[in-house]
Amino acid sequence: MRDHSQAGITPQRAGLRAIPGGVWALGLVSLCMDLSSELIHGLLPVYLVAVLGTSMTTVGMIEGVAEATAAITKVFSGALSDWMGRRKILVLTGYGLAALTKPVFALATSVGWLVAARFVDRIGKGIRGAPRDALIADLSPPELRGASFGLRQALDTVGAFLGPLAAMGLMWWTANDIPTVFWIAVIPAALAVLVLLLGVRDPDPVRAHAPVRAPLSRAELARLGAPYWWLVAIATLYTLARFSEAFLILKAQASGLGLALVPAVLVVMNVAYAAAAYPAGALSDRGDRSAVLMTGLVLLLAADLVLAGSDSLWVIAGGVALWGIHMGFTQGVLASMVADVAPAELRGTAFGMLNLTTGVALLLASVLAGALWDLAGAVATFSTGAALTVAAMLALQLARGRIRPR
Repeated sequence: MRDHSQAGITPQRAGLRAIPGGVWALGLVSLCMDLSSELIHGLLPVYLVAVLGTSMTTVGMIEGVAEATAAITKVFSGALSDWMGRRKILVLTGYGLAALTKPVFALATSVGWLVAARFVDRIGKGIRGAPRDALIADLSPPELRGASFGLRQALDTVGAFLGPLAAMGLMWWTANDIPTVFWIAVIPAALAVLVLLLGVRDPDPVRAHAPVRAPLSRAELARLGAPYWWLVAIATLYTLARFSEAFLILKAQASGLGLALVPAVLVVMNVAYAAAAYPAGALSDRGDRSAVLMTGLVLLLAADLVLAGSDSLWVIAGGVALWGIHMGFTQGVLASMVADVAPAELRGTAFGMLNLTTGVALLLASVLAGALWDLAGAVATFSTGAALTVAAMLALQLARGRIRPR
C-alpha cells in the first residue's frame, strides 16, 4: 500500500478518493431520500400531537411499529439478495416504493392514513436496507470498509439535517401549511430513485459471491458464527437504550420551543451526526472498532443524562448534539463490524437478522419511552435510557475479545 504521508496526502483524504463510485452514489441516494423523509418526519410528531390530538404513547407506538416493520422486512430482503447473488434490484425496489408513498403524507386527513403511509414507507426502507448495506460491503475494500460505511452514513445525515432546515423555511413560506411541505418532499425522493438507477451497479459478476440456496436455514445461520451473534446481542441491548428521535423533538417542544422551530432539533442532531460519521468510520479502519463503538455508548449516556437533567433549551441543544455524535460513532461502525465478521455470501442475511432484532428492540424502546413519558414525564424516559446504555456498555466490554474479524 502506498505511503500517503510521504506523498503529502492525509489518510482521510486518500481514503475518500479511494472509496468506490458506487458507494458515493449510494450515499447521494441516501442524502436525497433522507432530505425527503426528514421534511416529513421533522413535522410529523408535532402534527400528530398538536393537530390530530394523539397521545405520547400513540406517537411511541407509531414510531416503534414503523421501525419494527422495516426491520422485519430487512430479514427477508437481505436473505433474498443472498439467494439471488445480486443486491441492486432490491435496493431500487425499496427506494422506489418509499418515493411512491410520499404523496400519501400530504393527502392524509386522519391518524389512520398517516399510520398507513408510515407503515408502507418503512416497508420500502426494509426492502432496501440490508441489501444496500451488503452492497456497500461488497463494493468496499476491507481496509476502507469503516470509511465507506461512515461516508454513506454522513451523506445520509446531510440529507437528514437539510430536511429540517428546509422544513423550517417552508413552514415560514407556507404560513405553517404542513400538507404543502409534505408535497414538496416528493421531489428529492424521486431524485434519489434516478441517481440509484443511473449511478449504482452490482459488483462484477466474476468477483460477486455465489448465490446461497437457503440463507435462512439453520445451517446457514450457524455459519454466521459466534462473533456475529455476540455482536447482534450487544446491538440489541444498545437499541433498547436508543429510542426514537421523535422524543428529542417532543422534549424541546415541552421545554418551550415554538412550532416553526421544532425541526431545528433534527438539524442540530444531524449536523453533529454527519460531522462525526466519516471520521469515526475512518478511525475504526485504523484501530479497534469495538473501542470506537464504546465511545459512542459513552456519548449516548452523556446525552441521556443531559436531557433528563434540564429544561433549558440551550442545554437541551447540547444533549441533542451529543445524541447526534453518538450516532456517528455507532451506526456505521456497527455495520462495518457486521461486514467484518459475516461471510461475504451471507452479508445480506447478516444485516437482515441484525435489523430484525434491533427493530424489535426499537419497537419496545419507543413504546416504553412513550409510556414512561405519559406516566412520569421526560426525566423518567431519559433516565431509563441512561440505565440501559450502561448495561450495553458492560455487555460490550464483556464481549470485546470474542468479536474478531474473519
